[in-house]
Formats: sequence, structure tokens, C-alpha cells
Amino acid sequence: MIRRFGQCFALATERTTYCFRVMKTGHLEHLYYGRRITVESDADMEALTEKHAFMPGNTNAYDQENIDFSLEDIRLEMSSYGKGDIREPFIEVIHGDGSATSDFLFEKAEIGTGKEAYRTLPGSYDENNGTEHLCVTLRDRQYELRLELHYYVYADCDVITRSARLVNESRETVRLERLMSLQLDFDTPEYIFTTFTGAWAREMRKTDTRVISGRHVNASYTGTSSSRANPFVMLSKADTSEDAGDCYGFNLIYSGNHYEAVEVSGYGKTRFVSGINPQSFSYPVGPGEDFEAPEAVMGYSCAGYNGMSRGMHRFVREHIVRGEWKDKLRPVLLNSWEAAYFDINERRLLQLAEAGREVGIELFVMDDGWFGNRDDDTRSLGDWEVNRGKLPDGLEGLARKVRELGMEFGIWVEPEMVNVKSRLYGTHPDWALQIPGRPHSEGRNQRILDLTRREVQDYIIEEMSKVFSTEGISYVKWDMNRTFTDYYSGALPPERQGEVAHRYVMGLYHCMRELTLRFPHILFEGCSAGGNRFDLGILCYFPQIWASDDTDALCRAEIQTGYSYGYPMSVVGAHVSACPNHQTLRTTPLETRFNVACFGVCGYECDLCDMDEEERDAVKEQIALYKRWRDVLQRGDFYRGRTFARGEGGVPGNITEWTCVSADRGRAVGFLMQKLVQPNTQSGYYMAKGLDPARRYHFYNRRTEDCRACGDTLMYGGVRLKQAFAGEGYNAQARYSPDFASRLYFMQAEDA
Repeated sequence: MIRRFGQCFALATERTTYCFRVMKTGHLEHLYYGRRITVESDADMEALTEKHAFMPGNTNAYDQENIDFSLEDIRLEMSSYGKGDIREPFIEVIHGDGSATSDFLFEKAEIGTGKEAYRTLPGSYDENNGTEHLCVTLRDRQYELRLELHYYVYADCDVITRSARLVNESRETVRLERLMSLQLDFDTPEYIFTTFTGAWAREMRKTDTRVISGRHVNASYTGTSSSRANPFVMLSKADTSEDAGDCYGFNLIYSGNHYEAVEVSGYGKTRFVSGINPQSFSYPVGPGEDFEAPEAVMGYSCAGYNGMSRGMHRFVREHIVRGEWKDKLRPVLLNSWEAAYFDINERRLLQLAEAGREVGIELFVMDDGWFGNRDDDTRSLGDWEVNRGKLPDGLEGLARKVRELGMEFGIWVEPEMVNVKSRLYGTHPDWALQIPGRPHSEGRNQRILDLTRREVQDYIIEEMSKVFSTEGISYVKWDMNRTFTDYYSGALPPERQGEVAHRYVMGLYHCMRELTLRFPHILFEGCSAGGNRFDLGILCYFPQIWASDDTDALCRAEIQTGYSYGYPMSVVGAHVSACPNHQTLRTTPLETRFNVACFGVCGYECDLCDMDEEERDAVKEQIALYKRWRDVLQRGDFYRGRTFARGEGGVPGNITEWTCVSADRGRAVGFLMQKLVQPNTQSGYYMAKGLDPARRYHFYNRRTEDCRACGDTLMYGGVRLKQAFAGEGYNAQARYSPDFASRLYFMQAEDA
């Protein structure tokens, strides 16, 4: 709900309220964002309005007529340099006369419903066209520039999204150095800034930083949203827990270089901004042209991290993921990569597929190595013609034979990359992002195609259309294994190289949009060396993303916990792989590998032909179990309990605990995992979450647990377990209580 009271605006979801007003100067003053409050008139907002008798210290007054306050000490909806506010700006513009001062003042506001698509970028959507929209138009006091601030209210998710658009109505080109998507000012310091950082194979490490002064930045400059710093971040208070306390979550619908900063001013106010990373960004906006900032997402809950996460999860499932696969249950797949790597041929692939059929696999995926002279990672990227020496009957023949086994067929591609050893690079070396005549920084034996060029976009679209048109392809894994280094496009003059990173992202979205429209039946999974591009922008086109190349169960439990703060598990690709693990060389129980993977979109990435009969029987049993509970695990509400990062008392723990509950709260699956065996401990407990307190549930697992209790008992009292981590009989290794052991628990309402 959006309401206007004079010069005041109130945006409300089911549980939150967001308020701001137009000041007498024309600037927008932020008043409140938090749990829902009563706002029926502008008088109700008077208590929220700051009272200033004079400007503090040696700050600067806005102008001679307003000497009672300084913009440096006001909570603002947007900010710029030049009129006294020296904090992180929302916008930076270099005008035609060389000035960097901007002064955007209120002109008008319009309230409507519906969500139009952006011209250059993906965004959220509403199938029911019921989303309320507020557009506030500001105009620069001295220059002919118009700035639009857009607000969209998703009441059912307790989410508000924001974006901005700069329109140049002057006769001169201006240079945009920064345009954020979101600015939020708080009147108190001492927030906990939570970021999710890491690197390849160790994505989404949750890090809490207490911000009491200065500026703290979470950003990517890899050309992607990055495994180094995911664009999802949180702000909370020190006493916030999983289930209690104030928590703000923020994300960005963007797949390129991003920037999130928290700054505490000298006057104790906290500012948060989020948007495109301004580092090396410089974008000319000519007369009559405009620039769209990505859409930013913000959610709040007074019910702790889990409360905020549930709203974010609903928002992603209902207003980001789209298309035919939005609500479909995802198939259990078998990927050939760790079984064969590049050493593939039709005979070996069909043997693997036949083994998959025997255990219940629904989708067989051929990974890298099927095209050109692709015997290793040094050659043939860009040459998307099937290698007939490996696949004598072509893609069509292999797909047909896999489908005759009763499974769907999928394929791996990496469209954005090119090897120097390829026909494509030999023909079009200028199509790579590289500085002409200068040494190039090498990575993964490949270079990045210049998607700022329309002809390169067209090439990718047409080459991939040829591949995807193969009869029988129902799944595509879209990879991208290299970060950006030498930012340079030969298609742009020297003075416009600051556009390259953003233009690349727009070109990528054009390719993805066109291909997903051409092939709506295909299930696309995004992959960028694992989690290098795990973001809402990709999820606008691909309904799931490969979360990490690290398939070690212990690592994956931590990685998936990290993702769960901002993303639903229904978008997280997770596989059971062989041991010793190919990334860590660690050995973990097969049972645990499955238990972790089944909370994401479950698949297998191992050589089933190399397994003994006992292991294959175990896998068959796992897949049958997953199919029985797949609707809960893929569609249910996800809750965190204790985690390795934050155990009891807020200290690092030895236990990770998850619960996934169906929408009607009639069925639930619980997960409990220990990191290491602790001596002289036999008992343990599991605390359910999200159940109906008044309903009675049958609580059980495959071997040792079986009881009946009300939901409130299972949630608030918990279940004391028998031999908490004794194995459940998948194989001989699981018959005792090892390191990295785990259990699944099932809860069925007796009246369901």
C-alpha cells in the first residue's frame, strides 16, 4: 500500500512501513523503515521528523534561506556532492561545464499499479499486476537533468524494491560517474554489516562487521557479481538472532560489478548505498538519452534473520524466477563432469546414463568436451560444432539414445568465452576483450568475448540456437569460468572505455533474454565457475544456479547456509559427488553428501559405473526418498537453526540444523549435521521450526526415531535423539558415528 499525505509518503507491506517527506528546500528526507506502524496523516509523521534549530559545527548550510540545518546531518532518500553532504553520494554527474555539483529537488510524485519491464536490464515482475508503484521525479536546480526514483511494494513478501533513472533534457552530454539504486539513511550507528565473501570453491562465507564509524565496503570488480563478494548483504543489531531482532536484507538485480557501502557519519547517522560499482565506471548520457540503474531489493523483519529470509525467499520464487520452470519440480540429474572430465565418447556416456537409469536418475547431462577439438581446456571454446569422433551420431543421436533409456538429456556450454586456439579467435581476434598490441592477463586458458558488440551478441545467439535446437535437449548448463582483467573494447573509443563493464552485462542479458524466449521449454542452469555469478539478475532468466564447484559435503553445508540468507534453496544446484572429494580430498559419508544436496536442487556428479553394488543400492534408495519429499524440499519454507558459523550463544558451532516446511505446514523435513565427533557425547537434540504449534505430528527418521508430538513441542522443546549421529544403514561406513555425520528427520501432520 502506498499513500500520500500532503508532502509525506508512506509505503506499507503486511509487516513493514517505509516513510519519507519533501522538505521545504525540496530535498527528500527519509523518516522511517521498520516494523509496521500506524500512519493515517502527515501529522502521524511529525514524530518521525528531525528537529533542527541550527546547523552543527563547521558544516555548511544548504543556502542562505536555510541556515538551521546542514544536508550532512539529515537522513536523505538520495544525495549528491556540492551542497554540503559529504557522505557516500547517490549520484555523481560531470556536467558540460565541468562542474560536479548536483542539486536534485522534488518536482512531482505519481502513484500507480503494475510493473513495467526495464528497457536495458532485468527486474522483478508481478503476474497479477497488483504491485503498487511510486515514481518520484526530481529535477536539478541548475541543470536540465531529471532524476526518477521508483519504488515498488511487494506486500506479501515484505519487500520494497527501488531503482533510479537519469534523463538528460539538456543540449549537452553529461558524464555519469555514479548512479546508485538504493540509499537508506538511519539515525543511529552500531549496526552489524553482514557480508558473504570468499573465492572459488569457498563461496558465501558469512562475515559480521560491527560498524561504529567510517566506511565499510562490499564490492565486486571481477566483471561479475562475484564469489568474492555476493551482492546480498544484511544490516542488523548486535542482539539479532535467527528468530528475533531487527534485520534488514538488501540485494541487487544485477550480474556485474556491484557496490554496497555502509558509512557512519560524524553525527552518528548510518548510510547504506547499493548499486553499480563506480570504480572505473564512466557513462556518457547525451541529449535526450537516459540511464537506468539496476533494481535494488530491500526487506525487513523484526523476527530475526529467518524472518527476513522467508520474505526474500518468497520474493525470489514469486517475483524473480519466471517461465515454464518457475513452479515445476526440478528433475534429479546425473552430470558427467567428475566421472569423465574431457575424456568422453558416446559409449562411455551411455554406460553412465544406463547406470543412472538403474538408480532413478531423470536427466542425464553431458558436460564439457563434446565439441571441436576439446580434449582439454586450452582449445575450441567458440567452435560449437559437435566432435563426430566422440559422438559419431551427433548430439541428436546421443540425445535420442538417452531418451530411449527413459531420461531427459542435457548439455554444457560456455558461450561467452573463446580460446586463442580456436577457429573463432583466428577469424575474429578483435571479438575478444583485450587491449590491442598489449600483453593480456591470461585466465583459464580463455578470453572473454566482447559482448558490448552487437555482432558478437548475434553470433552467440545464433550459435547457441543451433545447439539448443537439437531435438531432445531439455536442459542447458551455461558456464562462465573467467573473471575480467583487461577491461577494453576495440569497439569503443578511448574516452568511452568506462562503459565496457556495464555494456557487457547489458549485452549478456540481451543474449539470455533472446535464447530463453526462443527455448522456453529448456531448463537453464547458470554456472560461473560455481558461484561467480549467483545473483538475482541471472535468476531473472535461469531458474537455478550451480552454487559452487566445491561438492564436499562439509563445505557445501556452510556454502548453502550462506546462500539461504538471501536465496531460496529451490534455486541452488547441489550435487552428490564421489569421495575422496575432488576439491578437498576429504572423505565424508555418502549419507551426508545426499542429506546436504537434497536441500537444494539435487543431482549426482560421480561415476555410478565405478560404485559397488552396496553404494548403488544406497543411491537408488536416496533418490526414491528425495522424490517422495521433493515437493517439500523444493517448494517449502526454509529455516536455519544452529549453524557451524553461529552455534549456541552466538559462538562457532559443531552443528548445522535446517528445517524445510510445506506451505500448508502439514509436512516437513529436518536436517542435523555434526562437523567433528566430540568425545563422551552420546545424546543430541533437534529443534524444528515453522510447524503449526497446534497440530500433532509424526516425527521419524529411517531407523531410530519415532514419536508423536504437537508442533509447539517439536519447535520449543525439541526432540532428544537416540544415538544422535548413528548412521542409518546406507553402507558399512555409516554404521557408526563418524566425523561429518548427519541425519534427516521427517514430520507429517496426523490430520494431513
